[in-house]
Amino acid sequence: MFIGLQTAFAAAPPPNGGGQMSGGGAGSLISTLVMFLAIILIFYFFMIRPQQKKQKEHAQMIQSLKKGDKVITSAGIHGTIAEIDDKTFVLQVNDNTRITFDRGAIAGKLQQ
Repeated sequence: MFIGLQTAFAAAPPPNGGGQMSGGGAGSLISTLVMFLAIILIFYFFMIRPQQKKQKEHAQMIQSLKKGDKVITSAGIHGTIAEIDDKTFVLQVNDNTRITFDRGAIAGKLQQ
């Protein structure tokens, strides 16, 4: 008896009419597209746009650096800019130590 009931429940059609679109299909498609567009806009305004703004500010900071500025590298090394080339900075860490860094390795300018 239980075997027959399980078979009967397993063979029952789905509640939405057999899986076919029965009217209202266009409305659900539009609502899905609107929701997808809303998610894209949320990602843009909360993730992509702030990251682009931060990259632009970093590039402006790198361009404004000059000899004698105190900076910190992305590795945490503090130093003073001794020389500037097209692609690199030479930092003077102490009286006898100079290290060459790529421009992208400068994390920020320190207040003097």
